[in-house]
Amino acid sequence: MLRFRFLMSLFFAALFSSSLLSAAESPRFVQKDGRWAFLVDGQPFLILGGQIHNSSAWPSELPQVWHSLAALHANTIEAPVYWEQFEPQQGKFDFTNVDALVQGAREHHLHLVLLWFGTWKNGAMHYVPEWIKTNPQKYPRMINAYGDPIDVLSANSRANLEADKAAFVTLLRHLKSLDNEDHTVLMVQVENESGALGTVRDFSPEANAAFAGQVPADLLKIAGKKPGTWSQVFGADADETFQLYHQARYLNEIAAAGKAEFVIPLYMNVWISYPPAELPERRIPIPGIQYPSGGAVQKFVGLWRALAPSIDAIGPDIYASDTGFVLDVLSAYNRPDNTLWIPEMGRSDSFAKLMFYMLGDGAIGFSPFGVDEKGWNILGDEPPKAEAHVFELLGPLDRQLAKLNFEGKLKTSVEEPGKAEQELDFGSWQASISYGYPQFDGRRPPGTKDAHGAAVVAQLAPDEFLVTGIDASVSFHLPGRLPGIRMLILSAEEGSYENGAWKPIRLWNGDETDRGLQFHQSNEVVRIHLSRF
Repeated sequence: MLRFRFLMSLFFAALFSSSLLSAAESPRFVQKDGRWAFLVDGQPFLILGGQIHNSSAWPSELPQVWHSLAALHANTIEAPVYWEQFEPQQGKFDFTNVDALVQGAREHHLHLVLLWFGTWKNGAMHYVPEWIKTNPQKYPRMINAYGDPIDVLSANSRANLEADKAAFVTLLRHLKSLDNEDHTVLMVQVENESGALGTVRDFSPEANAAFAGQVPADLLKIAGKKPGTWSQVFGADADETFQLYHQARYLNEIAAAGKAEFVIPLYMNVWISYPPAELPERRIPIPGIQYPSGGAVQKFVGLWRALAPSIDAIGPDIYASDTGFVLDVLSAYNRPDNTLWIPEMGRSDSFAKLMFYMLGDGAIGFSPFGVDEKGWNILGDEPPKAEAHVFELLGPLDRQLAKLNFEGKLKTSVEEPGKAEQELDFGSWQASISYGYPQFDGRRPPGTKDAHGAAVVAQLAPDEFLVTGIDASVSFHLPGRLPGIRMLILSAEEGSYENGAWKPIRLWNGDETDRGLQFHQSNEVVRIHLSRF
């Protein structure tokens, strides 16, 4: 008996230690069977983020920020760290803003993603400190093809790199002292939409000499090219590839130095390449004009992943609402070597349904931009409502949806104009989705007025599903049969999850199930158990 008690005490001690280890595990990306998850405290987590305006990460602005994040029903805030504020004098650092963000996020039960506005912010150098801006001899700017300096620091400058790296390392070291175990801070973004607006590459004498020389061996190996000069090897893409190579090495060295201080996921965001119809103010498809040259645009994602391995993920910033284009973008960044993460997207009701496409493609999260009350892109007197509704719907399920997505058991349906009926295939069961109300017996569903409907269906067991949606009806059926033929609904429980456990509220039956599970604008979730006979 004493031996038994001793062995049991060892067992429970090991179990308790394992639990503590899981809770203390740092956030990280993991991959399994071609799918990605973002683990927070050892479990998959879905980021429902809100990125605040560029000038809202100051303590004076944070009261309205927290109010706005609550109204959005977000679980994560994205906020910038300004190099000019963080290091106003070389080697002298001000942690005021960062500390206020971390403390405020904890007080409001939010996670935090910090955005490093360093060398680049939207393809320019606007956030570098004054002591860098006023010393171009030591911290050189890029030179365009006409010999004129532009408002972008050169990626070919060692001095620029060392200055940014020193500040970023200090930031990561400070975050470790603040947040090594709490995991309030989930990720840090390295730069913001890095690249050059105003020129395709640096045309300084030093850069021109390097451009006239041989392409480095590491790039030749990655690209599968034979030796030669940049123009010989890359032809029409030589200038952009030159900028990309030096920029990728620049970011990778900064990220590697930061990780040496604090092990936390680091990612970069991208100003993507748009078709002229989607971004009419930048119609000319030339790098440095349409988008910042050197960035990880769609065609260069793979090259960036290979050149900057210390960057854990590359996320596209999406400001297009055309479904076909957005799906192409998601496909470009959803890769075996890159998790799908949308760190920035447009904020209006027309963007809300895109979140369901992102979720269905396995995204680990998404974050609308400009979610607080102050900024240049507020649309009218009231903020958009649809994105907040999506977050309110998905928020209570964030852990479960992330886990089911990682296991490949989650599918989404999104209404498009003229497509008010869709099918989801789960093999032995099919789910028929129909949009809009009223849905009369024997008639086609009317669809919604602006095609905003969506549905989420996840398979919990061979005959059990988790279902929710917006202005959608969901009916299950056997392959090749209509709903209700040779099948039964054993139970349809409306409920919610509490600490990972399903808590039923009531049973649906009769009118609530005979014509499909009907989801209007309320945030209802149903767990349905099916049978066949």
